[in-house]
Amino acid sequence: MMKQLIGNSFLFGGNAPFVEALYESYLDNPASVPEAWREHFDKLAQQPGAAARDVAHTPVINAFADLAKKGGYRTTAGQPVDDRKQVGLLQLINAYRFLGARWANLDPLKRQPRPEMQELDPANYDLSDADRNTVFNAGSFRGVPERATFGQIYDALRETYCGPIGVEYMYMSQIAEKRWLQQRLETIRATGSYAPDQKKRFLERLTAAETLERYLHTRYVGQKRFSLEGGEALIVAMDELVRVAGTGGVDEMVVGMAHRGRLNVLVNILGKSPAMLFAEFEGKKAQDLSSGDVKYHMGYSSDVSTPGGPCHLTLAFNPSHLEIVNPVVVGAVFARQRRRGKLGKDKVLPVIIHGDAAVAGQGVNQEMLNFAQTRGYGVGGAVHLVVNNQIGFTTSDPRDLRSSLYCTDIFKMADAPIFHVNGDDPEAVALATRIAIEFRQTFRKDVVVDIVCYRKLGHNEQDEPMVTQPLMYRKIAAHPGTRRLYADRLVAEGVLAADGPDRMISDYREHLDRGELLYNPVIAGYKHPLTIDWASFLPAKYIENVDTRVPEGEIRRLSERLTTVPDSIVLHNRVKKIIDDRRAMGEGRLPFDWGMAENLAYATLLVSGYGVRLSGEDVGRGTFFHRHAALHDQAREVREEGNFYPLSHLQEKQAEFQCFDSVLSEEAVLAFEYGYGTSTPYDLVVWEAQFGDFANGAQVVIDQFITSGETKWGRACGLVLLLPHGYEGQGPEHSSARIERFMTLCAEMNMEVCQPTTPAQVFHLLRRQGVRPQRKPLVVFTPKSLLRHKDATSTLDEMANGEFRRVIGEVDPLDPAAVTRIVVCSGKIYYELLAARRERKIGHIAIVRLEQFYPFPEALYKAELARYPNASEVVWCQEEPRNQGAWYWMASRQHLSHSLSENQRLLLVSRPASASPAVGYLAKHNAQQKAVIDSALGEIEYQATPKLNP
Repeated sequence: MMKQLIGNSFLFGGNAPFVEALYESYLDNPASVPEAWREHFDKLAQQPGAAARDVAHTPVINAFADLAKKGGYRTTAGQPVDDRKQVGLLQLINAYRFLGARWANLDPLKRQPRPEMQELDPANYDLSDADRNTVFNAGSFRGVPERATFGQIYDALRETYCGPIGVEYMYMSQIAEKRWLQQRLETIRATGSYAPDQKKRFLERLTAAETLERYLHTRYVGQKRFSLEGGEALIVAMDELVRVAGTGGVDEMVVGMAHRGRLNVLVNILGKSPAMLFAEFEGKKAQDLSSGDVKYHMGYSSDVSTPGGPCHLTLAFNPSHLEIVNPVVVGAVFARQRRRGKLGKDKVLPVIIHGDAAVAGQGVNQEMLNFAQTRGYGVGGAVHLVVNNQIGFTTSDPRDLRSSLYCTDIFKMADAPIFHVNGDDPEAVALATRIAIEFRQTFRKDVVVDIVCYRKLGHNEQDEPMVTQPLMYRKIAAHPGTRRLYADRLVAEGVLAADGPDRMISDYREHLDRGELLYNPVIAGYKHPLTIDWASFLPAKYIENVDTRVPEGEIRRLSERLTTVPDSIVLHNRVKKIIDDRRAMGEGRLPFDWGMAENLAYATLLVSGYGVRLSGEDVGRGTFFHRHAALHDQAREVREEGNFYPLSHLQEKQAEFQCFDSVLSEEAVLAFEYGYGTSTPYDLVVWEAQFGDFANGAQVVIDQFITSGETKWGRACGLVLLLPHGYEGQGPEHSSARIERFMTLCAEMNMEVCQPTTPAQVFHLLRRQGVRPQRKPLVVFTPKSLLRHKDATSTLDEMANGEFRRVIGEVDPLDPAAVTRIVVCSGKIYYELLAARRERKIGHIAIVRLEQFYPFPEALYKAELARYPNASEVVWCQEEPRNQGAWYWMASRQHLSHSLSENQRLLLVSRPASASPAVGYLAKHNAQQKAVIDSALGEIEYQATPKLNP
């Protein structure tokens, strides 16, 4: 509010927030502000066409100046009050709302002195102890009656904003949200009121957290577990969150967290059997997986009881890359919410647990927060819990930790309120968590609870922290522990007998000895009604191919629907030509191009009941102007719903089509799509990189989730990656999708890697991915120049009656007996080789296309070679440099050479080995490309081409 005021010297810096607070006070109670301000605000509201919150520039300045000249004003009771002090009091209230967290009692170790904050000193506003009994108007402050003494107001401010909870929220742009927080916090002075049973529950949760850690520490000495000791309040927060959310109607939660405290959350929140955990410590595998993972990466799910009914909890699997799981969780939640329809965001809640160093240090969080409120990725906000150990691995010096004041400052970009809370006060932790979840459910925005605590042990249980943090760990060694402090407090309050806390410990340990939980939240035998059974998508044996044919009449019908655009939509002339051509394709008057084939693949899936989700940068139109799944109305802005999606209007009953141009992000968006894909086997989930090389920015997602999630965690995912690839002289970053990187990740039938060369091929490939009862990731190297290549087309018959051909043999009528060389290639270079061979009238060289790299179609490849008994040379030809592309993978695994006869030798034709994916000079690119073609066709002996014998 009042952004236009900032430029004036009167209201620059600290004065602008004051004016905003003054205006908020006026809105609450006009009598609470000085007369000059009230008169101005009254006039402003009466101006024709003026919004209630639009404050004009000059009149406000004048009012501010006039106020200083007046001799005072009267409160509602008529008591004369020094106007300077009344205004000063309102400024003081505003200062505590903005900065009170700086003086809050947050650090259990009390390592840092309280900073000097002139803004929080009443003397800065001409207020002193002499004014404690003077009655003022409290304005919009809700912690006292409308009229209260300065002493009452000041004490309430300190209790509300400088106690064990320090809240940051005044930077938020929506006044309604700020007022809600003020009402919620100030009326109770940020202090919870709990019955004895509730307090006992908090202690029981702390006892469970601490006792489990100490039990594991003594039973499995020296084993890594990333202990929660020092941060046991996390279990209180999670327990309260589940209970409050469940009471409010949430029936499913997906939790993401890294290592610290993960085992504790698994056991004490999700109810994982301690016996199962002990078995993992003893090296026994939990599942029959080919690789598996360490125990502090494993996920789990269960159905637990809450005061509002059953709630399904899922803890996502997570690698060591810490924060990378966060957008995976959000994507999984988005899929679950879509299944529930309009109530989805109220019913399914994402919860993300961060470490303090990681949340500030890893950029995937910025990417995730950037799309938090967008249409295609917004889940109505996540609840973020930060286990703030005040140390990052071995870094605790503030000069090295980060550049911001708080580790949570990144969340301010999403307008999220932040509750800093002392981890040694479980009641404050519970209250902050309760208000946080209520805020999220009310406003559907992200919210943060920063639990300031400490780490009792080292980074892991084998680490010695005294080496790097001697003073910090002397304080930690002297700290009695959160459970002990709270236990003593409850005994002193008479809530528990003196021996009560020790009995809690012994009871919990007795159950651990039996491999059981004292308090088990899991509902035995219950299954959430929306749980998806993946069994039918997890075949015991890899399925190579399925029937992807579509009746010709259906293709004609869907083509007609895809090219039917309402008269109200004004198309760009170039787009109109594309739509007209596609109509002709469907009628059999033109061959199919790539864009039409791809759209038809989606259409056939949608009308068969399979949802389609397409996302990435510029995917609606397509980076290369080929897709046009989204048609933009030239007469209306996009914000006025000017987009039309033909794929959403195929027939009355069809599955949902989602198409979202993503934010400019690869890592978080691809992680989101992976999470979405692991949560629904019924949707074809497609992510397209703007250029193939852009997938580099998401490599951690590819390495740690997409390619290895099944063997590590048993998580299947049918995610499709479309990666534009092709050497057209556009430089290093616009040529290669890094085939070699994906090939080195191929093993154990973990994914499929393909490079189709015709529209029919991509049509059947995408259909195979959707209809096959199997979910494996699919990496597709898609073309650029081939999107409109005159030879890269398909017939209606190939679309209707074909299949995805993993190997495509020679297409020209060559004499097999005359063939002495077989060139095996993949992708765009095939058309260049074919054109050159035809132009040069070469009849002794056959060209074979490899359309699927992995799993390698050995039988089909061998059968194709057998067609040419007199071929003595088999050439692998690629346009990528020798050290890149598929060559080294093919050669190392002998896929190309294994099927050769004794009289055949294998040769390589490629660009020279290079540190860069491609050259940046067009002339050099053309020279290299010509050399590759000439060498493959035997015209020259390419110097960079090694001859390899099998």
